[in-house]
Amino acid sequence: MKTGIEKRINRLKNKMAVTETDTLILFSDENRRYFSGFTGEDGSYDESAGILIITREHLILATDSRFETQAAREAEGYEIHCYKKSMAVELPHILKKLQSKNIGLESDRLTHALYTKIEKEAKNAGLQCRFQPEDTLLKNIRVQKDDSEIKAIKKALAIAETSFLELREMIHPGMTEKKAAWLLEKFMRQNGADALSFPVIAASGKNSALPHAIPGDRAFNTGEPLLFDFGVRLDGYCSDTTRTLVIGSPDDTFKEAYEILNTAQQMAVDAIAPGIKCSDIDKIARNHIDSSRFKGSFGHSLGHGVGLAIHEAPRLSSLDDSELKSGMVVTVEPGIYLPQWGGIRLENMILVTENGAEVLNTMGYDNYRLQSL
Repeated sequence: MKTGIEKRINRLKNKMAVTETDTLILFSDENRRYFSGFTGEDGSYDESAGILIITREHLILATDSRFETQAAREAEGYEIHCYKKSMAVELPHILKKLQSKNIGLESDRLTHALYTKIEKEAKNAGLQCRFQPEDTLLKNIRVQKDDSEIKAIKKALAIAETSFLELREMIHPGMTEKKAAWLLEKFMRQNGADALSFPVIAASGKNSALPHAIPGDRAFNTGEPLLFDFGVRLDGYCSDTTRTLVIGSPDDTFKEAYEILNTAQQMAVDAIAPGIKCSDIDKIARNHIDSSRFKGSFGHSLGHGVGLAIHEAPRLSSLDDSELKSGMVVTVEPGIYLPQWGGIRLENMILVTENGAEVLNTMGYDNYRLQSL
């Protein structure tokens, strides 16, 4: 077993001991990979690539025949159980052999339907146990990244930025949002991405006021905001960046909003350090935006953690009073959204270090203007 994964498992077992959980069952792609190295992914919300069952003495990866060989290759140190019927039917029998009593579930990724089946089969099997959610135990287990994780994130970010610079050279009036999104996806995959972190957002004009706009057939025009949000996955780890451009000369609203966001982002980044509350970082950027004529135009939180999942703890949000720690990787992405005009968002990825913030992006904001072709 790789040293990094072994350390993670030991850390998890120590947390389990504190909560008196003798068995923990993990359902998510991210936690399966984090604690075993198994890269199998769920096809949809009602389709599972498998589960991890972790006790003080046992490590079990239960999956079906589609992933049996892959699991044996990737999950070193785990006993592979290939269920022939279904997870819900066979899980209680596994737990009975393990003599599990206090069973913690990763309930964030467990549907009510599957839980109901597991509970029913447990009763049918005569399993005397207590199921309980253990999401508090798991919530912050991945927040501090080790060197290998940070290296993967940096590589994923480099691919995304290199690809965006290629797209930038091709943007012109008349190009559609769909075309731009496809080209950026194409470049990212050609440059080595395993997959996308999320579907590319390419939004122009009034559509750019939609933070999660879906690219459509709208054509780019000169003088309007062109917002791009993009990222890739590499070795399981995600990157996430947003840039807003303009073809030709921007209007006064664009220039004013852009400058305000640039300053708000820098103020937030300068304040990032271990021990600072996430909510305070959000407040710094939000207060600067709200001190301008664009007050109330920034609705979403300032940022979020990034790792094996594109959105994970911590959240740079007014609702998250947890403290930043070294090794966390977060986005800082203030935005101004005006429904009748458009929107601008600037997003960089930040590594929290003992000395403050390290901006992982190498692509700056120096030139948002594109020549009108």
